Amino acid sequence: MPNPFTPPAPGRFEGCPPSPDSPDAGETPSPDGLACSLTVPGEPYSAQIARSTVRSVLHAHRLDPVAPAAVQVAGELIATAWYLDPGRSLYLSLRHREASLRLTVYDGHAFHSHPGLAAHCEARRRAALRVMAAVVRECGGAWGFGESREPGGGTRTWASLPVAGAAGYLAA
Repeated sequence: MPNPFTPPAPGRFEGCPPSPDSPDAGETPSPDGLACSLTVPGEPYSAQIARSTVRSVLHAHRLDPVAPAAVQVAGELIATAWYLDPGRSLYLSLRHREASLRLTVYDGHAFHSHPGLAAHCEARRRAALRVMAAVVRECGGAWGFGESREPGGGTRTWASLPVAGAAGYLAA
């Protein structure tokens, strides 16, 4: 059997191998398979892009009941990241694991080594995220932020929403 990583002899390219069978195109993805991420510009309108994307992804994965809470959280995370680090790309990750929805935003705002600056910056971030914190608390979730482990550093801000709690958000 020829090595698949060895390029074919010149003039002998026969095409790519066929793709493995894919699931039925009419099949709806399950919530457990939800893993979506996107990069948006560090601009004010990016919060709307994030909200629309989160709403669409949740609908595709049959998680519409958690959309009001998750859309609010995603918008707040992106808006705050833009506010604290304007002009740089922002990365949003959305995952469903163990009956919880986890939203994470990475921004380029580096942690400060000076304790006074670090405390001031932390207070600004917490104040900017107070609406999001209230939504997360109402859903029975948790949130936080810390130094990003991604190359280039920055800040990772996350929120975890239990599906059961988020589904009851804004009910009645």
